[in-house]
This record gives sequence, structure tokens and C-alpha cells, in this order.
Amino acid sequence: MSRGRSRRPARATAEAAGAVSGGKGTTAMTTEQMTFANNGLAAALFGSHHAHLAQIEQGLGVTIHARGNEVAITGDGPSVDRTAAVLAALYDRLKQGLSVDTPDVDAMVRMSGGTRGGDVPATPQEGLKDAGVAVHTRNKMINARTSTQADYMRAIDENPLVFGIGPAGTGKTYLAVAKAVERLVQGRVDRIILSRPAVEAGEQLGFLPGDMREKVDPYLRPLYDALYDMLPKEQVEKRLESGEIEVAPLAFMRGRTLSNAFVILDEAQNTTPVQMKMFLTRLGENSAMVVTGDLSQVDLPRGTRSGLRDAQEVLIGTKGIRFAEFTEQDVVRHPLVSRIVHAYQNVETARGAGARYEHYKSDGEKGDE
Repeated sequence: MSRGRSRRPARATAEAAGAVSGGKGTTAMTTEQMTFANNGLAAALFGSHHAHLAQIEQGLGVTIHARGNEVAITGDGPSVDRTAAVLAALYDRLKQGLSVDTPDVDAMVRMSGGTRGGDVPATPQEGLKDAGVAVHTRNKMINARTSTQADYMRAIDENPLVFGIGPAGTGKTYLAVAKAVERLVQGRVDRIILSRPAVEAGEQLGFLPGDMREKVDPYLRPLYDALYDMLPKEQVEKRLESGEIEVAPLAFMRGRTLSNAFVILDEAQNTTPVQMKMFLTRLGENSAMVVTGDLSQVDLPRGTRSGLRDAQEVLIGTKGIRFAEFTEQDVVRHPLVSRIVHAYQNVETARGAGARYEHYKSDGEKGDE
């Protein structure tokens, strides 16, 4: 792969000129040429009908002209630098025998600009280093798709207790399950324990038909889905039968000591402080624990304090405990999900939604200040 660069003035639109150059009609643009040695890999890099190039153009605000195995990137200097770094990183991925699809392109575009709490990397290449953070399971290799995800995965490797807090679609639970499967397959733990509080949108287990397992399984289905995505179906079923993988509601954790295990508590915003303390104190020797939740989706009765928020206030700064906080910028589902999360956050901020979970309250009592 070879690269070359030239600078030329390009006439901007009136709107862009006013914003960029204070009303003058031109702004300095950069054009960079890139040549990819392998024509087959270049075609995979560009995507069907150059779909990947169009995706990068839209994400980074540049123009990319492709001809054969060459591209010309035109835009402002920083955007051209990011685009060249993204294309180089994706090409390297293809040279390693890995595939490149729409989510991979999206991940590279995100990380080239930094998404860790709004931090911007010194260079696009620095931000793209996070793209190499990965989890290996039997079915697939799962790469970090945002810098926050990369930090989260490193935190799980380095700490016995990690909290992943943020909106839906950021990969909190999925990556935690992936890390658990990785350790089980490597023989570093003897079992995986996955748990959720059985509180969902005001529903109660007692009103559902069936025995306990039939009542509980619908609440734990997202955890099963993640397992089947990472292990062959027969292995999941075999390990569930043998007890190597246990999926159970939070209430079943009381009185246990969880040793040589990777333990995950999902939807932790729906725990009470007492339940959260009970769960955290189950941690035994040679075990790791990950707690995930979204404080904007608390389903507890009005006036009940969320155990996740309580733990965040009590435990932050404690040695051996890390908090990874995701934002709407880390949403990796459909692009519309990120916009939905952002819209709800704006309205909830204006309304003060969620304030009822900030303090203990009861009828006639004032919350703690």
C-alpha cells in the first residue's frame, strides 16, 4: 500500500465558506492518494458498489474517488487523515484473513475520532489501536467497536469487579458474556453464572403460567441469546445441563459463595440496595464479577432507590472495582437507536425523569438531600 498527498484550494459552498473561513469563498482542502497492492483485497475494502467508501464518506465528511485499486480522498486535513487511517486499518484487517463488513467500517470510523468520554486521540492511529482489543470465543472473534468498549474489556481483564453502566445497545452485557465464555473455554474458571432481577416493566412472576423455570426463562432470554451466539448450540445445552453455565434469577444467589466462577448480573438498575449488597458479597476466590445496567430504565416501584445507583455512589474509587460508563455515542445497534436514546435523554433531562430513584422516599417523607 502506498500513499501520497497534495494540497489545493477548493471552492466551498457559501454556507461552508462562511463557517470555515469567515465569509471568504475558499477553504484549503487536502487530497491524498492511496494505492492498495492486492486488487482482490482492495475490492473487498471498497465494498459492493463501493458501499464501504460511501459509508466512510458519510461518516467523515470527505469525498472518495476510487479507480481500480486506487483512491483519492479529498476534504479538510484532519478528516483526510482519519479516512486514510481507517482505510489502512481495514486493509490490514483483510490482509490478516478477516472480513470487513458494515459494522467493522462503522467501528473504525468511530474509533479513529475517539469516543471515550469525548476524548480525542492525538492521532487517528492512536484511536484505532482500540480496534485490536478482542474476545475469542468458539464461534467468533468479537472486536471492540468503540473506545469505551475497549476500555470496558480491558477493565474486565484487570479487575475482579467491573460495573458497565449506560444505555441500551452499547454491548455491556454481550461483551461481559463474551469475556465469561472466553475464560470458561480457556479453563480459567469452572463455571459461568448469569443472573437478572425478576423485575421487568411492572410485571410479576407469580402471575405468569408454568413452573419456576418457565416463569423465569423469559426474563433471562437475552443472556441465553448471547450464549448461543458465542458457543455451538450443543455445547451450550451440555454445559447448562452439567451446571458449568447457570442462568438464574437474582433471588437464587442469597446464601451462596461463588468461587472459581465468572458471575454476571444484568439489568442491575432493577435491584434494591439490599439486593445489590447481597449479590456483590457472593464473590469468592478466583472469581470475577460484572454488573451491568441502565439507570434511565429503572422499573422499580416509585420511591424505591436503585441498587445500581447506590453502588455507584458507595463503591466508586474502591481498589479493585472499575466503573465503565457508556453514552449514546457507544450505541452499536441500528444507527436510529443512538438517535432514539439521545432524544429520550434530552426529554428526560428537561423533565427531571429518574429523580424519584435518586433518594429514598415514602408517602409523606422527604427524600435525603
